[in-house]
Amino acid sequence: MSQRLSLVTLLVRDYDVALEWYRDRAGFELVEDTDRGDGTRWVVVRPAGSDGTQVLLARASTPAQVDRVGDPGGGRVMHFLATDDFAGDHRRMLAAGVRFREEPRHEPYGDVAVFEDLYGNAWDLIQPR
Repeated sequence: MSQRLSLVTLLVRDYDVALEWYRDRAGFELVEDTDRGDGTRWVVVRPAGSDGTQVLLARASTPAQVDRVGDPGGGRVMHFLATDDFAGDHRRMLAAGVRFREEPRHEPYGDVAVFEDLYGNAWDLIQPR
């Protein structure tokens, strides 16, 4: 028996705005966008070319959920985008308007830089060693 983490949820304010940001700035690809018939959609994205964990863009629908959009971890990095071309992805993301909180760092565990998505969620762009 084996298991894997297949999907994680990210709260968003608007499906289309979030989808555009993840596709056009972060370089993700759309996996599924299904109208559920009740005013909600099932919107799944993943890093381009990846067959690993996918991200469900879920529109916040309660006051408690709205309060958590952009800060599920209290400012801590909650998401890690691994790459095999750190310099190329960093350059492409900067050109697409992604906001990085810092200059790239070269750590014993890999090359890394923290960036923010459109809501301020902190992500590591990382090329592990």
